[in-house]
Amino acid sequence: MRASAIEAMTEWYAGMGGDPSRIYAEGMQSRVELEVAREQVAELLGARPREVVFTSGATESIAAASFGAVQRAVSRTGSPNSHVVYSAVEHSAVREWARRNEHTEVGVDPVGRVDPAELLGAITANTSLVHLQWGNHEVGTLQPISEVAEGCGDLDLLLHVDAAQAVGRVKLNFANLGADLMSVSAHKFGGPPGVGALLIRKGLRIEPLLVGGEQERARRGGMENLPAVLGFAAAAQECGQALDQESELNRAQTERIIQWAAEFSGVEVLGDPVDRLPHIVCLGLEGLEPQPVLLGLDQAGIAVHSGNSCSSESLEPSPILQAMGVDAAHSLRISVGWNTLSSDIDHLLVTLAQVIADLRQLR
Repeated sequence: MRASAIEAMTEWYAGMGGDPSRIYAEGMQSRVELEVAREQVAELLGARPREVVFTSGATESIAAASFGAVQRAVSRTGSPNSHVVYSAVEHSAVREWARRNEHTEVGVDPVGRVDPAELLGAITANTSLVHLQWGNHEVGTLQPISEVAEGCGDLDLLLHVDAAQAVGRVKLNFANLGADLMSVSAHKFGGPPGVGALLIRKGLRIEPLLVGGEQERARRGGMENLPAVLGFAAAAQECGQALDQESELNRAQTERIIQWAAEFSGVEVLGDPVDRLPHIVCLGLEGLEPQPVLLGLDQAGIAVHSGNSCSSESLEPSPILQAMGVDAAHSLRISVGWNTLSSDIDHLLVTLAQVIADLRQLR
């Protein structure tokens, strides 16, 4: 977490915070703090404050977008079923919700990019929602959002964009994106865990996933997690001011990893090495199981991951890499953050080379 986020949360916990839905003094003050935070988050995302619905994170936001879009279609058409289109490299939260309905999964090319014509071509008369991530959470490949958004707009069809990995890494402008729904998480760019947002385009009405109260203008029931929201907003402010600098530094750091991989035998870069998010690199390790590599790096104080980015310790083969048609069982997912130093990259490259050499010798 960024220090600014920790400070904002600590001040709330140490103060006289109240329920922002109440009209006593503490509640009214909390309401002011909540709405100021909404403005600050909206500024980072290029959205109107009223389009921002605070949630527990991108997973809930994705669920709310999926549920709401399908219910909207069912109520408008009277049909008990609804069709959903999504790319094969979407986050598991998207895939799991899509598969609860009639669905079409559209494949990707070897770098993990979907063909917009193929995605739009999968739409039927019964389609209620199209999902497309901004950038992939395992290999970093950017998706053709603008082309798909234009196509969905022409068809008057809802588009949901999972921007969890993009927020705080690239400039987002929801107003100009052409999407109807967008999901983000605060912890991806130095905010607190357990808070995020669903952006709902002005004028769009969807049924809430969580009911029971009129919070968030009746779009998400339950008392807002105000200290986390304040931490989210503080991180958004700091990130917005430093976005260009941080993104440039992250890209330079991951470029070093890509250049190292190009010169190291048996290691390849998976995903698009150029048209990608600045902070993620996925490496394929020829003939090496990822677990001992991870353990060797962990012993040196380096935390990375392999396989499905949201899987358990079982390190199951990545469905993202499987969809790309590459080796899904021997990968290393490396990401850098707002506080990653150049010396951290030095340490990674020296240690990774040694760990691989040691394992090859043992083999």
